[in-house]
Amino acid sequence: MATRSTDAVQNEAGRNEAGRNEAGQDWAEPGMLTSVLGDRHVPGAGSSRWRYFFSGVWLAYLIQPVSDLFHHGGAVWIAGGIIITIAFCAIYLPTLFLCESRPRLALYGLGTLAALATVACLVYGKNWTPLWIYVSAAGGFVLTSAFGSRRASFGVFAITGCYLLFCRITHLDLGTTLAVLLPVLLIGLAMMGFRTQISLMHELDQARGTVARLAANEERLRLARDMHDLTGQSLSMITLKSELAVKRLGKLPSSAERDAVLTEVSDIGRVSRQTLHDIREAVSGYRRPTLAIEVITARNALEAAGVALDDDPELTLRSGTFDPDAEAVLAWCLREAVTNVVRHSRARHCRIRLTERTGELSLEVTDDGRGIASQVPDTADTRQGSGLHGVSERLSAVGGSLSLGPAEAGRGFRLIATVPAQAAAHNGTP
Repeated sequence: MATRSTDAVQNEAGRNEAGRNEAGQDWAEPGMLTSVLGDRHVPGAGSSRWRYFFSGVWLAYLIQPVSDLFHHGGAVWIAGGIIITIAFCAIYLPTLFLCESRPRLALYGLGTLAALATVACLVYGKNWTPLWIYVSAAGGFVLTSAFGSRRASFGVFAITGCYLLFCRITHLDLGTTLAVLLPVLLIGLAMMGFRTQISLMHELDQARGTVARLAANEERLRLARDMHDLTGQSLSMITLKSELAVKRLGKLPSSAERDAVLTEVSDIGRVSRQTLHDIREAVSGYRRPTLAIEVITARNALEAAGVALDDDPELTLRSGTFDPDAEAVLAWCLREAVTNVVRHSRARHCRIRLTERTGELSLEVTDDGRGIASQVPDTADTRQGSGLHGVSERLSAVGGSLSLGPAEAGRGFRLIATVPAQAAAHNGTP
């Protein structure tokens, strides 16, 4: 299928549309309230290096069982204990920090820690039972991430039971068993609470971002109302008065002076109309569209034009579930595509689909009208393609792309707007 690239669409654009979109991007910058909300520190989001340090510093207590190795046995005995210790330390820290990004791998790490603790207790005896403190700490952290606090608590109690079992197998005295029992149980439960706190901090961070976006939207709407109220009426009056002056001047006897004045007044009317048009475009740029709203508007517009619509339920279901900037761009694309179908295509049917493929989310609008020549003409002096140029610029701003070409049956027009999948996954769990 022959398609037209984004660069081809940009070459057909007019200067006015480019200026409008550049202004629209500037207006999307967050206001003072958004900046304040976005710059606030979120607890629990410290440096990874310090998190590794404070989690690994407690491994220093393994020095005691390692030092006992040198008082018993030969070189093989000592080497085996050192290998177990190094493997345990090397797996312990990554297990704690992979539970968010790769929970399945963290569970494997937890199982490996438990296996190493089991081997150490069976081979080297009671001096290695404190390893279960670290297994309990990792278990509370990892199991809470993978299964939630309730199931994680059962896991911590199971690890505590394993500790008591190996205390009995290794004939550890009752006083030492009870002294280490509390750290095994309480540290595991404490790590569960710490992991829950981190999850709450991430949710707080997401909620703060949502509040910031809502504040920015409210600020845009307020500025839009003020701009419309302050300038719209005055410019409309200037336009009306200039048109009235042109009509009255036209009734006067022809002269060079009259023609000069008539030209100047006509220029005033033209400039005021263009300025009013630009301000209305500016006001519309403050309102961030959504797919849910645009598909309703498209349905009404196509119905009024006598075009049958086959729309995708995903347009409404997925609206508001991914990055607002990416959704706004797709909504603008949907608006422009439907406008072209109504004005230029002479189509009888229109089909809208939202699909997700590997690495990208695509909006596809297809009609059975006159084809690509009706919506993207090749003549350089027309402004028909300026709307598509604006769509192309918006997509480029979020790392997306625009593809234009004939429909699958060879008749009609198809527009495909694509945004990266990572932009569409904004609301995912960190």
